Amino acid sequence: QVQLVESGGGSVQAGGSLRLSCAPSGSSYSDYCMGWLRQAPGKGREGVATFSYGNTYYADSVKGRFTVSKDSAGNTLYLQMNGLKPEDSAMYYCAAVRYCGGSDWLRYIEHSGPGTLVTVSS
Repeated sequence: QVQLVESGGGSVQAGGSLRLSCAPSGSSYSDYCMGWLRQAPGKGREGVATFSYGNTYYADSVKGRFTVSKDSAGNTLYLQMNGLKPEDSAMYYCAAVRYCGGSDWLRYIEHSGPGTLVTVSS
């Protein structure tokens, strides 16, 4: 079983930055690629970014502003968010994904954390 815990959310003004962290645990989390998704109130889930063996994928809405990475030990997953906009406000979730090869990676999520809230004010 894989457990994921996100942290780093908060409230910032437009143009500000936040760095989200995801600490995985469990016996098999290294078997998965990892991703970040978000969900704003009243909206569906949006895949934000994935990280798999150094390969990354970003949604068009965050390209050039967000960066996904892992620490040197390959454990903690990060999402550096710069140039935040009010439309980035959402609950952000870390996910363990069976297959990260395409833009439809949300369908391959097998585990996700409780989420961390990001609020961006104008």
